Amino acid sequence: MDQIQAIEVHNLVKKFGNFVANDNLNFSVGQGEIFGFLGANGAGKTTAMKILCGLSKPTSGKIRVAGYDVTRQPDKVKKNIGYMSQRFSLYNDLTLKENFRFFGGIYGLSASEIKNRTVQLLDRLGLGNDSGKLLSSIPAGWKQKLAFSVAIMHQPRIVFLDEPTGGVDPITRRQFWDLIYEAAAEGITVFVTTHYMDEAEYCQRVCIMVDGRIDALDTPGNLKTNHHAANMHEVFLKLARKKST
Repeated sequence: MDQIQAIEVHNLVKKFGNFVANDNLNFSVGQGEIFGFLGANGAGKTTAMKILCGLSKPTSGKIRVAGYDVTRQPDKVKKNIGYMSQRFSLYNDLTLKENFRFFGGIYGLSASEIKNRTVQLLDRLGLGNDSGKLLSSIPAGWKQKLAFSVAIMHQPRIVFLDEPTGGVDPITRRQFWDLIYEAAAEGITVFVTTHYMDEAEYCQRVCIMVDGRIDALDTPGNLKTNHHAANMHEVFLKLARKKST
């Protein structure tokens, strides 16, 4: 049986005037897959992610996310995804419980669903006894974990993570990836951008963007073998150097 595709991208082109930000992208992401989307600043990652989230329209191409057409059904796309950016998005002047209640309401959850998911997710983080604390009193690394938990509290088919571990220490980054693995095990597709090449090793497949195009797409193991590299950092450097020559 073929794997169910959470994301399907066919011939995606996005232009800003004469500038081509995304140049004929083609890829798919399976349900429950951890998919890494990598590239240097200006490679076109953020532009593509905004289109996948229904926040921007492609110039041309056919894109389906969670089974919906991003051009014709952007509202349905938004209801079936979660999103977390590097820029912290929760409210410091609300308690942990109040943050969950606020975002749960935005996601359209009922009062009982919000209560149950808040208890479940805070207990998973070991913060069940801290639900009444102001978010401002919580360390930065824990805030990132809370933001991820809020992003999946409505149990979306897909969660988009835009450089979610920027600015946190290596131990916290590894703990954050444990949460990603748990979400994927529950069937949530994880689409993640990162500039940490060691994190690419945690993904099941990796797509590397260079100047608006997909320059490589495969498992980390195959990419390292094909490029005779010891790690993903070496793969990235070899692709970048090939482009500059």
